[in-house]
Amino acid sequence: MNMELVEKLDCAFEDMVVIRRYLHMHPEVSFKETKTAQYIQDFYADLGIPFQANVGGNGVVARVKGAKPGKTVALRADFDALPIQDEKDVPYKSTVDGVMHACGHDGHTAALLILARTMNQLKEQLTGEYVFVHQHAEEYAPGGAKPMIEAGCLDGVDVIFGTHLWSLIPFGTIEYKSGPIMAAADRFEITVQGRGGHGANPHQAKDAIVAASQLVVNLQQLVSRRVNPTESAVLSVGSFVAENAFNIIADSAKLAGTVRTFNPEVRDLMENELKRVIEGTCIANDCTYSFKYDRGYPPVINHKLETEFLEKVASEVPGVENVQESILHMIGEDFGYYLEEIPGTFFFTGAMPQGEVFPHHSPKFDFDERAMLLAAKTLGLAAIQYQNEE
Repeated sequence: MNMELVEKLDCAFEDMVVIRRYLHMHPEVSFKETKTAQYIQDFYADLGIPFQANVGGNGVVARVKGAKPGKTVALRADFDALPIQDEKDVPYKSTVDGVMHACGHDGHTAALLILARTMNQLKEQLTGEYVFVHQHAEEYAPGGAKPMIEAGCLDGVDVIFGTHLWSLIPFGTIEYKSGPIMAAADRFEITVQGRGGHGANPHQAKDAIVAASQLVVNLQQLVSRRVNPTESAVLSVGSFVAENAFNIIADSAKLAGTVRTFNPEVRDLMENELKRVIEGTCIANDCTYSFKYDRGYPPVINHKLETEFLEKVASEVPGVENVQESILHMIGEDFGYYLEEIPGTFFFTGAMPQGEVFPHHSPKFDFDERAMLLAAKTLGLAAIQYQNEE
């Protein structure tokens, strides 16, 4: 059975590439993926596979039921793109100005579609039910996972598996990690309100740029001096806006940034300390402020038994040459919401392309398309073999 799945997936690899490249050429950003969702729906409709559309937004959920009763296993792939200009020189370059698949979600979708088609062909031999979760809006909080869960995509599901094609990991590698693997991703916005004035008379003004500059420096001490060194945290200010003419002292300055953590207690600490440092810095500069802190995705915390199971399955997948423990990633992923509801695990599939390698979210991002096949095989074999797990 397992070898038949692998052989069928091998034969379908070219179809996987065709789907991926079509999606790459026609990307849509988060919460606006209507044509992509329709493409997925049409794919399942043509095969006669039952599915639900508009699940929690643009989400699509398809189901393949085996001939024998068993567990219900969910497999998830995201399908949104990013507001980035595609700068690659390839035949499948994005045709949409300012939008591209710069994170591999087109490959996730292609792999899951072909896996669903293959498992549907084998359904008379399968045990249990398989739920194919095509999720919209992973890239932009509040994300698509939470509304899809609220709409029932996990109803009756016993376990969930997901993967991310990763261009910085060599092809042929599967990386797993029990417990935390990806961070909670929060966002903050700060407005420092001073009093504008003439650049020649600073004593008559309250310089918001000076206060905000001090604030940027002071915030860098939160991780190094307030967080236990055995814990992980990141605070980055990504935007500093105070536009004025050259001879004007700024009336206000706006900062925006992100906080990344794994431990809920550290997450609370960072939010509280942020507010305290902002208040103290503004008092020292005789300025006022407004502060907004938005909690984004929770950390991705893999379940121990399911991760150990995945490691065992991955080591037996044809084409996988290396199975190793992942590092902690400070990036966010709303797969964490699924793992708060049911057991499961999220892993990385090595997709490093030949030649020059660009990181995710780069305008020249690309990946080795053969990784889609390894992702599909690993997900498919994990889903099937899980039926025999106690």
